[in-house]
Amino acid sequence: MTLPEQTRWRVEQASRAAVVVDADNYFRLAREAMMKANHQILLIGWDFDARINLAWEDEPPGVPTTVGEFISWLTKRQPDLNVYILRWDKGAMKTLFRGKTLWTLTKWRFMRKRIHLLLDGHHPVGASHHQKIVVIDDRLAFCGGIDMTDERWDTRAHRDNDPHRTSPRGRPHKPWHDATTALEGPVAVALGELCRTRWSIAGGATIPPPPPTSDCWPGSLTPDFHDVSVAISRSQPAHGNQEAIHEIEELYLSLIARAQRSIYAESQYFASRRVAEAIARRLDEPDGPEIVIVNPVTAQGWLEPIAMDTARARLMQALKQRDRHGRLRMYHPHTLGGTPIYVHAKVLVIDDDLIRVGSSNFNNRSLRLDTECDVTIEHDGDRIAAIRDDLIAEHLDTDPATVTAAIAEHGLIGAIERLRGHGKTLVPYEVPDLSTVEKWLADNKILDPEGPEEMFELPSARPRLLARLKRFRHRRVA
Repeated sequence: MTLPEQTRWRVEQASRAAVVVDADNYFRLAREAMMKANHQILLIGWDFDARINLAWEDEPPGVPTTVGEFISWLTKRQPDLNVYILRWDKGAMKTLFRGKTLWTLTKWRFMRKRIHLLLDGHHPVGASHHQKIVVIDDRLAFCGGIDMTDERWDTRAHRDNDPHRTSPRGRPHKPWHDATTALEGPVAVALGELCRTRWSIAGGATIPPPPPTSDCWPGSLTPDFHDVSVAISRSQPAHGNQEAIHEIEELYLSLIARAQRSIYAESQYFASRRVAEAIARRLDEPDGPEIVIVNPVTAQGWLEPIAMDTARARLMQALKQRDRHGRLRMYHPHTLGGTPIYVHAKVLVIDDDLIRVGSSNFNNRSLRLDTECDVTIEHDGDRIAAIRDDLIAEHLDTDPATVTAAIAEHGLIGAIERLRGHGKTLVPYEVPDLSTVEKWLADNKILDPEGPEEMFELPSARPRLLARLKRFRHRRVA
């Protein structure tokens, strides 16, 4: 592993590893793996909804498909199994409006003594616990960007009007693109330690590590890698006696700087000044890498679009003025019927030999304020390029071999431009006109502060979002 020390917490070996794309695959694989658990399951997330389906078929027969019933079934079947569920405390407020989930959690508390629930409130005002990790018996871990909650399920086909893409109450939700990883071996032990430490930080009693157990890799999952090193990187805000950790920020800056040919990224947001500065430096180089960012059309929620979309517009406009060599593109995926697909995946592929998947986005919160966890794999074979090309093929409704051949002939941007078209495709981002209010919100980072200290500063005291980029505009790279 060639990553600098400041970009990672641990580097551990994975006997098997795979990138898992979209929640239909992840939910089924996690359910399959958890059925093999003997002692301990750690479910660490931003949100958790006991009502959602992990699978749509009763396979194997008699095994519940909804999360709540499935976890109850697991502990009833396996008398030595303990399940620990840690979720962000503010996000848990939504549980009050989920009747069945509230009943399930109450039943667990009083009737299932081996299902342990804890809310993570150990964070500054305005911050969140944002990690998405599942660890099974310290043998297998899933680490990435997918929460076991509502509105995450979708297949890689992202079909229009998929009958399964509904909330537990039957309300249709938008097409959703996401990603995580499956990791077996010592790296799962390390992620188990991270989760148990976070449980203690959040106020829970010490969780002992599980005893050695048998293999729990899901049989239906084909590994992408065998015997590969995996780096674990974190974000953690300073809070009380908790130290600030900025490994993910250092990781992003290091990876952008090291790219020689291409940078392919999928991110829910693009609002980080530091990431934009790093990209600006590469755009100044006459022979720097091609950079492609896949982003949703707009952020989710009612306040996020004002802050995140406006910041994205300001940063992309500034970067376009730096892109003299035409090496930067941002795209939005759409379904066959033209509906925007919400990009929640957090993936970064550097050249053909490094991939990072995690919970962090290209925004200030992920780098400085929220609690995050990412994993990075370096590999000198062709598998990482194949994963990238498979992701692009999903967006362009074609096959990976076609994407691979097009990249070899035309480069990353040239391939996408030649393959995209009508229907299920990638649509180029266009910088919108910004109102005075939106500009003010973006410049002052009202909803995306760069650290816990900014939550309490007057807007006039905060550094402006584009201040450094504007200074860069007058510099030339030697």
